[in-house]
Formats: sequence, C-alpha cells, structure tokens
Amino acid sequence: MNEIWKIPIEKLSYQIAEFAINNSENLEEFRIQFLGSKNVIKPLFSEISKIPNENKKEYGQLLNQLKLQAEEKFDQHKSFAKSSVQKEIPDLTLPGQNDNVGSRHPITLVMDKIISIFSKIGFQIAEDREIEDDWHNFTALNTPEDHPARDMQDTFYVKNRKDIVLRTHTSSVQARFMTTHKPPIRILAPGRVFRNETISARSHCQFHQVEGLYIDKNVSMADLKQTLLFFAKEMFGKDVKIRLRPSYFPFTEPSAEMDIYWGLKDETDHRITKGTGWLEILGCGMVDPAVLENCGIDSKVYSGFAFGMGIERQAMLLYKIPDIRYYFENDLRFLRQFKNS
Repeated sequence: MNEIWKIPIEKLSYQIAEFAINNSENLEEFRIQFLGSKNVIKPLFSEISKIPNENKKEYGQLLNQLKLQAEEKFDQHKSFAKSSVQKEIPDLTLPGQNDNVGSRHPITLVMDKIISIFSKIGFQIAEDREIEDDWHNFTALNTPEDHPARDMQDTFYVKNRKDIVLRTHTSSVQARFMTTHKPPIRILAPGRVFRNETISARSHCQFHQVEGLYIDKNVSMADLKQTLLFFAKEMFGKDVKIRLRPSYFPFTEPSAEMDIYWGLKDETDHRITKGTGWLEILGCGMVDPAVLENCGIDSKVYSGFAFGMGIERQAMLLYKIPDIRYYFENDLRFLRQFKNS
C-alpha cells in the first residue's frame, strides 16, 4: 500500500496525463493550472515540513518529476496547438471597406484653386511671417503712424511692444519682397491674417487672404482689369460679369473694388447682394508711387498693380456657406461635406 503522502502527487500526475489539449485555448488552460504563478503543484512544496524525515528526499524528487511531467506535456503540445489553429481565409467576393479618410478644408480647397489660376499667368508664391513689425505692416505701405487709414484696421499688438503686430494683411509680404527683389515682380501672397474684430456670422478675428502684386515697366490699369477678368472667368465661369468701382486704399492710387454679377435668382441672392445682384469680392488698384519709393523701387521707371481678396468670402460664395464661424469650429459634420471636392 502506498504511503498517504504520495496520494496528492499521484492524483496530480494522473490529471496531467489525462488533460486533453486540442487547441490553443486548452493549452493556455493547462499552463495556468499546472505551470502558472498560482499552479496546483506549488502548494505541495510547502508541505515538505510535514513529511517524515526518511521520506523527504523521495517526496522532493517526486514533486520535481511532477513539475517536469507538466513542462514536457506543455512543450509537446505547443507546436500542435499552433498547427491546429486554422487561419481565417478572407472572402474575396465581399465588397471592400472604405477607409475613414479625411478631407481637405474648404479654405484650403479655395486657396489652392486661386493659386492654380494665377500660376497660369506667371504669378509665383511668396510667403513670410505672421508676426510682423510695424514698418512692413503699415509704414512701408504708405500708412505712417498718424495716418487715419490705421483706424480702418483694428490691430493685435504683441504685449509690451507697440512696434510688433499680428499682420493685418498679407501686403506685408509684398513689402518685404519689394525690398529684397528687383523688378519685374509678379507674386501671389496667400496666408492667414488677424484683426481685432467682433466674431459674427460675417466676420472673424482671424481669416485668410490672397494678395497679388505685379511690378514692371509700363504696367497700367488695363493690365489690372484684364488680369482680374481672367481670374473671375476661371473662378466663377466664362459668362461672369465684373465691374470696378472707385474706392480707397492707402497703398494704391487709383484704387477700386471689384464686383461680380451674382444675379437675383432667389431670396438668398437678394440678401447677400442687398438687392443689387452685384457682389464685391476683392480690392485692387495701382501701387502708389510712395510705396515703391519706400521699398527702394524707382517709381519713375516702374509701375505696378496690386489686389487682395478674402478666402473665406470666396468659399462662402462657391459652397453657399452662410456662417464664417463654421470654418474654425472643427465640426466633422461640416468638414465631411467636402470629402469629394
């Protein structure tokens, strides 16, 4: 008859031998039960103090054999379990799943379109800093410190610095370009600008502009009009009508605002055109000779024109967007509408 202290060991040995391992789940269950950190063999080692002294050596040997039995069975079934796992073969006849890809922002879409249009007639991109000094943002553009035109733009000044501002227009890029390059100059300056304005459906404290500048010998107002007519046809269709109305800007003389005929087809058209059918889309004019001289260009030899437009305004027209705040709220319901644009 076997000694009583052998019974738990023999019982576990039988359980190990009879444990059925048919898949990876069974194998993991076996590992946890017999080889894991809280396995059923480990408590038997703490019972060795209760074993008679003459049997302790044999008891320890039997426990080690029991542990070895469990390890050997686990190792034998490792490869079996791996080979028994059936790889899932995809059904190639099922329709594909569309990845949830993003979309370009409507501001980016319109800006890229405007850049593409003017690149066809030789305009090159010029970009520069958004934090600008007072001279390039105002003074170089014929707007000295005491000029009343400064009241037209509510400016963000850097704290404790009256000479550093967040640029109020991308005309500052033109000023920097003119001081470092010689004519002929034909550039397009897209970018973000800032003005301290009340946020509403029609205005925001930050927005985007594209401004153009062309300087060469014998540049005239007729060149400006033809350039803008080309842009309008490319942007809004070949049948578009434009008109230039006299206006005022400190850095151009003469100055004008350009309207396109939007029409009066529905109530929305009446509202956005104030019942006239015409809609203002940009400002323009001949570069003031004083601006050329400020930037080191001889105004007796060279002349030029400049124009500027708001990107948000163009996008609102093209996509019938009623509120400028939509552009800055990062609402996916709004942005996903432009996925196919």
